Amino acid sequence: MKAKEYILAKQINWAQNQGIRLIGSKGNRGRPAYTATLDENLFEPLEPFVRYYFQCADGSEILSKHGNPAKMHAVHSSSALGVNVFQYWERTDQVPIIAAACGFCRSDSTVSVRIVFEEKFTIDPKFRYSPNVDVVIHNTQSRKYKAFAIECKFAEAYGGHGHGGLKQPYLELQELWEDIPTLRLLAESISPMDDQYHYLHPAQLIKHILGLKRQFGKGGFRLLYLWYDVLGQEGAVHRKEIENFTGFSKAKLSKIIRNLEYQN
Repeated sequence: MKAKEYILAKQINWAQNQGIRLIGSKGNRGRPAYTATLDENLFEPLEPFVRYYFQCADGSEILSKHGNPAKMHAVHSSSALGVNVFQYWERTDQVPIIAAACGFCRSDSTVSVRIVFEEKFTIDPKFRYSPNVDVVIHNTQSRKYKAFAIECKFAEAYGGHGHGGLKQPYLELQELWEDIPTLRLLAESISPMDDQYHYLHPAQLIKHILGLKRQFGKGGFRLLYLWYDVLGQEGAVHRKEIENFTGFSKAKLSKIIRNLEYQN
């Protein structure tokens, strides 16, 4: 069974066990994998401040169109997953606990103060859209790390729809790349097309990094990729791609440099 189909089947089975009626993405049309109401897909209802964050974002996660269920109604929604994992800790004023659970800090740390969803970080005013980071844990400003950012992935990494590379205008922001030459080499290797990664979407992560770096400086943030792992070849390849992106060894750098020289 394909990874995405496996996740979807498990989520549909969960809904059935809970007595939740599912509808299609177009209401009466499409595979029944969407809850009729948003609350049915969440452990607890959206807090008003969380709803506000999503209403201000670019993804239309909670906004229904033409009477059809919004994206977050999908039982395989990564946005719903993010809310289900993180909203509780903000609501109960226990942000340091979830920050430590994510590996950002020690269990006795108290630096984390609030959680924001779908926060935008401007890379450059010339771009129409700014990256929306799924979850951002903000810390006291006296600390080195001003923010812990989280990119959540559920089923979409295994969707098989492919993804684009990094567009050339991002590489033209010379001053933003000056102190991150290694990441720039990786960015150049997936621009304008990305034929190296099939499940991981490095261009999206790089844009998150650029936006966070613009806001907090090179050493002022940490970025966590939080994904749903699966057994089988797709899961194994996804994990390998993550290792390649995070490790990016000298040998890999040398290979990329040679390829770039050959292309030029």
